[in-house]
Amino acid sequence: MEFTSVLFYIFSFFFVTSAVMMITARNTAKAALLLILTFFSAASLWLLLEAEFLAITLILIYVGAVMVLFMFVIKMLD
Repeated sequence: MEFTSVLFYIFSFFFVTSAVMMITARNTAKAALLLILTFFSAASLWLLLEAEFLAITLILIYVGAVMVLFMFVIKMLD
């Protein structure tokens, strides 16, 4: 088995596991942090597919801007 295949299975496992845990989480802050982990796993899979622009865009826009906004809203509402 090639190294890229092993990386694909590892990142896919983290992607699916964090997505399921995010959906079933009772705490909203924990769910937002698990969504960040899901985004990083998706970006890692895009890097394996040699789609660097999509991976960097996902990290900068969604994790860098949208998730920070979500965290501020969650903390202000609690």
